[in-house]
Amino acid sequence: MHTSTCTRLRHILAAVLVLLVACLTGKAQDTTLLYRLTGPGLAQPSYLYGTFHLLCPNDLQITPATENAIHSAQQMYLELDLDDPAMMAQMQKSMFMTGGKTTKDLLSADDYTLLDEYLKKNSQIGLAQVGGLKPIGLLSLMYMSMLNCPPASYDMTFAQMAGKEKKEVLGLETIDDQLAALDKIPVDQQLKGIVDMAKKPDEAKAEFAQFLTVYKTHDVARLTAAMKESKFDAGVNEYENSLLRDRNLRWIPTIEKAAKAKSTFFAFGAGHLGGEQGVLNLLRQKGYTLTPVN
Repeated sequence: MHTSTCTRLRHILAAVLVLLVACLTGKAQDTTLLYRLTGPGLAQPSYLYGTFHLLCPNDLQITPATENAIHSAQQMYLELDLDDPAMMAQMQKSMFMTGGKTTKDLLSADDYTLLDEYLKKNSQIGLAQVGGLKPIGLLSLMYMSMLNCPPASYDMTFAQMAGKEKKEVLGLETIDDQLAALDKIPVDQQLKGIVDMAKKPDEAKAEFAQFLTVYKTHDVARLTAAMKESKFDAGVNEYENSLLRDRNLRWIPTIEKAAKAKSTFFAFGAGHLGGEQGVLNLLRQKGYTLTPVN
């Protein structure tokens, strides 16, 4: 694959990989994205922040309270360790289907042509170049095409802020953990959602814009409702337990250990915050206090 294409894909995938699975869960108690974590065994407070993984630079809004939380923390945890060169190399390797399969083997001739023409028109790259990607890679390109701007990401921005202050950035999980969760959704079901987006681009773009608009209100409950009504969910709602609940449960011991060792700023998809099996409630059940920071 051409070097510029590889660079572009690495940037897109790092910013968007968990976009689809980051916003599907139950109600959050508060309309805020930033929480202070205190409680037994924590010498200093830590912070949790709910992100949106892909948006335009003008929509990326970091409040003074969030800046202060990052500055006061001694380390940062994102879903993935985005400043690890080895992780980026593994991402590029793991994003391709196994056994030499490509999208051409899995789609009808008509659907393949439709998706290929959509990507060429809107992303300036065709399935001849990226047809070997797993559906999440193609989905990333689809969302990129809806932005009409250079992509920005809270995750990348937070990692850069930590880097400037020489603070370590770590990951709550590995790229293989995320892909294993996604692989539980049948490939044909994932591809159907992507083809549907190409068939109804105006509806898909309007829906994506709605998600971002609701996110900017900091109302996770409203965002949840919007996502659950998605016409292009690619099977995510049906596999919510694997994509959200199970991952949240695996994250809790890591969050506890890190917060007890150092004041930590945790940032992950906003949808992981709320609900009975959300990170906030799971930590509260263990005796910790989560205080909204508005």
